Amino acid sequence: MHSTPATLTPDSESQPEQSGILPEPSQPDSEQPRRLRGWMVLVAIVAVLGIILLVAMRSKTPTTSSHAGASANLPGQVLRLKGTTEAVQSRAILAPLLAGQQVGTLTIIRMAPAGTKIKKGDLLVEFDRQAQIRDFVDKQAEYAKLVDQVAEEQAKEVAARAKDDTELTAAENSLSKAQLEMQKTEIVSRIDAEKHQEDLDEAKATYDQLRETFNLKRAAAQAAIRILEIQRDRTQQTMLHAQANADLMQIRSPLDGVVVLNTIWKEGVMGEVQEGDQVRPGVPFMQVVDPSSMQVRVLANQQDFPRLQIGQTAKVRLDAYPELVLPARIEQLAPIGEQGSFSDRVRVFPVIVSIQGADPKLMPDLSAAVDVGPGNETRASNAGGGAQ
Repeated sequence: MHSTPATLTPDSESQPEQSGILPEPSQPDSEQPRRLRGWMVLVAIVAVLGIILLVAMRSKTPTTSSHAGASANLPGQVLRLKGTTEAVQSRAILAPLLAGQQVGTLTIIRMAPAGTKIKKGDLLVEFDRQAQIRDFVDKQAEYAKLVDQVAEEQAKEVAARAKDDTELTAAENSLSKAQLEMQKTEIVSRIDAEKHQEDLDEAKATYDQLRETFNLKRAAAQAAIRILEIQRDRTQQTMLHAQANADLMQIRSPLDGVVVLNTIWKEGVMGEVQEGDQVRPGVPFMQVVDPSSMQVRVLANQQDFPRLQIGQTAKVRLDAYPELVLPARIEQLAPIGEQGSFSDRVRVFPVIVSIQGADPKLMPDLSAAVDVGPGNETRASNAGGGAQ
């Protein structure tokens, strides 16, 4: 028998699928995760580059600002210094310290307002002095009483001394009389002679006793009088202190100028004193300044200090009054620097700049800017050479 060749049918083509063998994945499905992974790497690279660029820009910014600050202080450009105005001539007014008293506070009953123009000798402030006047009156009465006691004791001592002198004189006369009676010993009986001897011994003992007690009485009387004199003098000093304290309750101006009130700690807050406030003794609560002569105290750092010279001209501008510009001149340069506020390695040098001229707006403790212009170094050096 001849076999016929098998022919393929559609059922025979689907036989591998039915046998459980999976087909291989197609090529487009394997490329999708690779693309996603590539995008993630690209985003990461861009983020790293952005961070590096940002860090580079930040590190470059301080360098640029420092170069800008250095270029602002280069020779030939204006150097600006900041400081505070102050009066060349001023006096601090302190609450009076009272002698011999422990006073907690002093009450102001009258005071010149801030900004008042006053003359030398005008009344600035007056404190309540009733306590000092009361002490003065009490001590004055006590002093008068002690003066009378001293006079009375001195009078008693004079009378006692006179009485003791009389008794001492009588004892001395009795002793002399007994000595004369002893000269009759040879012509009187023995009994009378012994009586005369006894009278002589008695007169001599009485005289010696009175002489010794006389000195003791005088020393005791002088000691009692001295004690009263010490009490009298001490009371007098206390009375004079009370009178001086009462005079200190009025403070008058030591010079011509303007009244400036200081900010002090009072009643738990910082502020300026007013009439009726209480001030502790020794606290500087007021100033009298002469506004006709003002200056600015500035601090120059160690980089700007070499550019400054005594005699350089400058311009002063007040922060409170920007339109006001006043000519000035450098008067003093500190030879030794001070420690800076921001770093231990940076030193600052105090500089005194005198203001040439006056203005009603110019007052102490105003923030000011001092501009030292270019070309002033040459004029200052020329002026120094001419002075030599």
